[in-house]
Amino acid sequence: MEIAAAIQRRGLLFVLSSPSGAGKSTIAQMLLSTDDGIAMSVSATTRPMRPGETDGVDYHFVTDAGFDRMVAGGEFLEWAHVFGHRYGTLKREVMKVIEGGRDVLLDIDWQGTQQLKQVDPDIVRVFILPPSTEELERRLRHRGTDSEEVIARRMDRAASEISHWAEYDYVLINNDAEKCRELVHNILKAERLKATRRVFLHDFVRGLIG
Repeated sequence: MEIAAAIQRRGLLFVLSSPSGAGKSTIAQMLLSTDDGIAMSVSATTRPMRPGETDGVDYHFVTDAGFDRMVAGGEFLEWAHVFGHRYGTLKREVMKVIEGGRDVLLDIDWQGTQQLKQVDPDIVRVFILPPSTEELERRLRHRGTDSEEVIARRMDRAASEISHWAEYDYVLINNDAEKCRELVHNILKAERLKATRRVFLHDFVRGLIG
């Protein structure tokens, strides 16, 4: 029956959000490396490709005109402006993961999460907080990928992003990446066990009670 549960459990949309530098992307990669049952949805973006990134793996990099066509064609579950560029979750990417029998991990901000909640209310939303603003700024500088101007913009935006914490189902403070990853993984495993997502239970219980 555990095999049946794995096959017949309904996949879920698992959202991770945080201000830049709080650790969302790191936690996401750690989660992907420790759980074969979840896969990342590859978003589309209009921002330039950074060194070390691969088109179709990190993001689908598109032009502004291309993004406009995708919006007009209804290709996105959600999309938003972030730091002068647009990011969107592609329906085809989400369906590819779900049809493969896995959960979908979405690394999106509060704007996208609000849109996604309207499209599909059955999502799990996790917000990751930094331990302090000082630590947040330290992490941004440690990445070494942003200019002083961009870091200042990210810090200015952080307070606005954090103000949406109460809209999420779970809120974690990332004092330690591995401990935070473990908590996120525990949330995922608990959500998978909810009766509404284990569709095989209807027939199984019917068989038990005759």
